[in-house]
Amino acid sequence: MSGAEPVLRFQDVRLGFAGVTAIDGVTFDVRPSELLAVIGPNGAGKTSVFNVLSGVYRPQRGRVTFLGEDLLALRPHQIAARGMARTFQNVELFHNLTVLDNLMLGRHHHFRYGAAAAVLWFGRARRAELAARERVEEIVDFLELEPWRRHPVRLLPYGIQKRVELGRALAMEPRLLLLDEPVAGMNVEETEDMARFVLDVRDELGVPIVMVEHDMGLVMDLADRVLVLDFGRPVALGTPAEVRGDPAVIRAYLGGAA
Repeated sequence: MSGAEPVLRFQDVRLGFAGVTAIDGVTFDVRPSELLAVIGPNGAGKTSVFNVLSGVYRPQRGRVTFLGEDLLALRPHQIAARGMARTFQNVELFHNLTVLDNLMLGRHHHFRYGAAAAVLWFGRARRAELAARERVEEIVDFLELEPWRRHPVRLLPYGIQKRVELGRALAMEPRLLLLDEPVAGMNVEETEDMARFVLDVRDELGVPIVMVEHDMGLVMDLADRVLVLDFGRPVALGTPAEVRGDPAVIRAYLGGAA
């Protein structure tokens, strides 16, 4: 993995808002089939990094490339079409739609047909939708969502809703997956289930992952490398073992001498 060309390069990025610096000289890369965790206290700039990657924010300085292409030249929908998928800290699903319908929405950018074909459901439209439904059923099996596949999302437990959101991101067939606090608000059992599925995405599907998470136990168990931010600045980047004992990391979290 260390010798492979990175799928993402985030180089010397600076982002500020009206005198407030959200990201200050952050550099990292993401390698194929790697899980990179981004951690730091509240206000460290983690979400700002995700928003730059998603095309929501444009930094004042730096360079970001995804699969060799300049990411800063693309709009959010173009970035998604290139294969970058994201989940959110708060569940962002269509609560009156079923699990299957929410997963199907993740396939929208793969459809290449017009309104007339969609209404009449023939030719390319029919073939594309059947292929999409087959892919969605594979995700249902992969994430063990079969008991809830036809349930409206609003009726499901919170942990299952988070799993559905992960499934919708997988339905996009991502080449890089951004997970924003995937276990936030979960109990121990739900956290263990989500951790297992995150590892399966990396190990079985081979999808590289960037994960923002506050659960340090989860981060240290799952991550290949960890990037630590504090007030928008990089504090440390290394393996979980290297980061765990870094005095600068301890100061960032505890606010005192190591």
